[in-house]
Amino acid sequence: MITLTLDENLLPSDRGRFLMAQQVTAGRRYLRAFVSGFFVAVPVTVTFLDRLAYVARVEGASMQPFLNPEGESKCDVVLLNRWSVRNYQVQRGDIVSVVSPRNPKQKIIKRVIGLEGDFIRTLGYKNRFVRIPDGHFWIEGDHHGHSLDSNSFGPVSVGLLHGRASYIIWPPNRWQRIRASLPLDRGPLDNEED
Repeated sequence: MITLTLDENLLPSDRGRFLMAQQVTAGRRYLRAFVSGFFVAVPVTVTFLDRLAYVARVEGASMQPFLNPEGESKCDVVLLNRWSVRNYQVQRGDIVSVVSPRNPKQKIIKRVIGLEGDFIRTLGYKNRFVRIPDGHFWIEGDHHGHSLDSNSFGPVSVGLLHGRASYIIWPPNRWQRIRASLPLDRGPLDNEED
């Protein structure tokens, strides 16, 4: 690196040009540092969002009262953990984001009610009882009257799994960790009821 010093014998006009040249050089260095940092930060951010977690806004009434308890006026924002579902493992009661079986451009958020091999009593599906096939799970919204879920389209392939909701992060007064829990009247049937 070459260091230039200002000669005391320079005329005022030369002194101004010298200082301007130094500012241009410093500006170029800052621009290079920003651009190189940008090209490192973007891939790291994309990898983080693709593999680890991202933030999603929950719209609609299908998960009320747990999510969006105040209706359309205030939407909850959740942290979706992508890392925890990388092996397509979920448990009953998890709230998950899946690619909609009806519209691949849309993601929906629902609660896991049953896993592969479980027998489920449906709520309006074409069969009253369903055995969940291998590689699938059964999802439902908490607000049954306002939910497009497995009761409409059947068991969902685990390949459509996108993430698990792990925290409500907005609004601040609703911040909480989301734990797996099943509604009292939902879940797989016991062997005694088969």
